[in-house]
Parts: sequence; structure tokens; C-alpha cells
Amino acid sequence: QVQLVESGGGLVQPGESLRLSCAASGSIFSTDAMGWYRQAPGKQRELVAVTSGGRTNYADSVKGRFTISRDNAKNTVYLQMNSLKPEDTAVYYCRVDLKRVVTMVYWGQGTQVTVSS
Repeated sequence: QVQLVESGGGLVQPGESLRLSCAASGSIFSTDAMGWYRQAPGKQRELVAVTSGGRTNYADSVKGRFTISRDNAKNTVYLQMNSLKPEDTAVYYCRVDLKRVVTMVYWGQGTQVTVSS
């Protein structure tokens, strides 16, 4: 069983930055995927960024502005969000995919990010 605890959301103005953190309990390997998704009101949940085995993948809408990183010793994944835009407003969810005999997916509780002037 894996539990995910997110932190770092808040209200910022356009152009400002935020850093999200997600700490995972349990056994997480570097080859397991750790990532961030977001869901805006009335929209489907979408991938923001994911990292696994040293590789990263980003949604086109955040490339060049967001950076995902992880500290494997702390089982923690981060999302540095720069140059935030109002359209980045959403609930951001941490997700971990444990690649075992079967893949097990765990979600965090979500943290609100609001970008508004």
C-alpha cells in the first residue's frame, strides 16, 4: 500500500511560480513512474508531467515552464511551475504507478492551484 501526501498549492498571480511536492510512503523504485496530473472545473483529468527511470515527459501546454524532478531517497516527486497562467488553474494530483507483476496506480488527494490577478 502506498500513500501520497501533496503540498505546495496556493493562489498566485500570472507570471509567478509555485513548487508542488508529493511524498510517497512504501517501496518506490526508480523505475516506477511518478507524475502529476491536473483537473480543471468541467474538464477531464490530464497528464502534466511524469518521470520514470530517469526519463521525463511533459504535456505540450507546460513544456518550457514546468519541471518535474524526484528524490528517490525520499520517495518524493516535485513539480516546479514557472510563468504560471490562468489556464493552469486546476486541482493537481500526484500519481504513482508501481510496475510490479501487475501495475498498481495510486493517487494523492489533490492540491488546488489558482492563478489569478
